[in-house]
Amino acid sequence: VDLSRLSPEERWRVEHARMHAKHRGHEAMHAEMVLILIATLVVAQLLLVQWKQRHPRSYNMVTLFQMWVVPLYFTIKLNWWRFLVIWVLFSAVTAFVTFRATRKPLVQTTPRLVYKWFLLIYKISYATGIVGYMAVMFTLFGLNLLFRIKPEDAMDFGISLLFYGLYYGVLERDFAEMCADYMASTIG
Repeated sequence: VDLSRLSPEERWRVEHARMHAKHRGHEAMHAEMVLILIATLVVAQLLLVQWKQRHPRSYNMVTLFQMWVVPLYFTIKLNWWRFLVIWVLFSAVTAFVTFRATRKPLVQTTPRLVYKWFLLIYKISYATGIVGYMAVMFTLFGLNLLFRIKPEDAMDFGISLLFYGLYYGVLERDFAEMCADYMASTIG
């Protein structure tokens, strides 16, 4: 069949039919793959829970490091420059605050600095999450049309804000907990 003479819709139907013909008879294999995936997820979850119960400090450090660094790869690969800029600013200030919190002897102004920084990030991420949630809900109720905003744009905006608020809120919480532990052990 000469695909160049077909309309885009007919071309898509032909390609779709070819794909189904190519994969006919693989249903048992697909079911087996799904069962293996589910079993792997269950085993991995059990191992993670055991690791967290037996070695909470190493678990927290490894998961915090992964949550902090892994998005950097996708940010660079997918050219998400806005996220990269915010991530670099957040990382630079948080690294400075964490550095100050882990010094011995502890400078007298450090606990106030740590508290103020993480409280500020908490408030910003909380407000960002609320605005994102409201944007998603307004889009679901169709209120975006009052402002002549396309549903796709409004939903993208809301989900992006929800992601930023959740990501930086969780990251900030873990860093604050780590800094508080270091300062508490230093002070005694």
